[in-house]
Amino acid sequence: MRVAVYHSNSDVRVEQRPRPQIGPGELLLSVRASGICGSDVMEWYRLPKAPLVLGHEIAGVVEEVGPGVDRFRRGDRVVATHHVPCNTCRYCLTDRHNVCATLHGTNFDPGGFSELLRLPAINVDRGTFRLPDHVTFEEGSFVEPLACAVRGQRVAGLRAGDDVAVLGSGISGILHVQLARALGAGRILATDVSRQRLEMARRNGADAAIAADELSADLLRRSNEGRLADRVLVCTGARRAFEQALDLVEPGGTILFFAPLEPGQTLPVPVNDLWKRNVSLVHSYAGPPADMSQALDLIAARRVDVASMITHRLGLGQTGEGFRLTVEGGESLKVVVDPQH
Repeated sequence: MRVAVYHSNSDVRVEQRPRPQIGPGELLLSVRASGICGSDVMEWYRLPKAPLVLGHEIAGVVEEVGPGVDRFRRGDRVVATHHVPCNTCRYCLTDRHNVCATLHGTNFDPGGFSELLRLPAINVDRGTFRLPDHVTFEEGSFVEPLACAVRGQRVAGLRAGDDVAVLGSGISGILHVQLARALGAGRILATDVSRQRLEMARRNGADAAIAADELSADLLRRSNEGRLADRVLVCTGARRAFEQALDLVEPGGTILFFAPLEPGQTLPVPVNDLWKRNVSLVHSYAGPPADMSQALDLIAARRVDVASMITHRLGLGQTGEGFRLTVEGGESLKVVVDPQH
């Protein structure tokens, strides 16, 4: 079978590998759509593990069913998540699945940028979901990234009527904009350094989209009836956005660090000011099974329009071009690879 092997953002090679062999409780999946995630192009995160086959935003068709699997049959259309929790440790039992050791140790074999992949038994058991007939494979590939946003907004305590600032209008920022709108947020502001991304944010539900270097607390108050943002969602790894978030949050509000900083970077935190204003700082990683299920429901009900976010559709042989487009940004928002082409 063909796979796209990641060596670096500028070096993705299509190679041949043996067809995966499945065992008890496992599935062999024919991958029909695999999205390129922003985390796929974070070289500081990926290079130490290279070469490897990336791709964790997937949807496909069950090709083979291992012994003991009774929930799925050959030909079923499914979505799956690569990271699944144990559901029994102290972290899982207190809704902290993102720090479960099992979640961090589970994955696909080999990855979504391949014609076929093996779903381990634990992924089949708690991380695989049937795709409704009216939901396309491309739309299904958004279930995992949307699940991460669902969890992030839940951790941030977003409630109907909350004013929201989304810092960074890449694909994760746009997902947060649409999700916040679907969940009944009040006024939604989006920022970015790219005029093209700001226009994408407007088209996807932001009430206002302002260049990141122009936004200030005073400007936000003037445009928002004297208030700052109840929830500030940091969806870019730019250090300036992390600093900006501290100034944009309303007293009693919450800042969600949805994106990481590069290793070695730190953020001075005005503890006394945050204490006085009762501001919470939270972060989020991954989308456990319950969030996957909610994300799938939101997509199936068309409450979040993920299809409109796709800007490029490529075959497996063009995966390297997809990485280039994702790194450069520009007119690219979401690149989806079809490994069967």
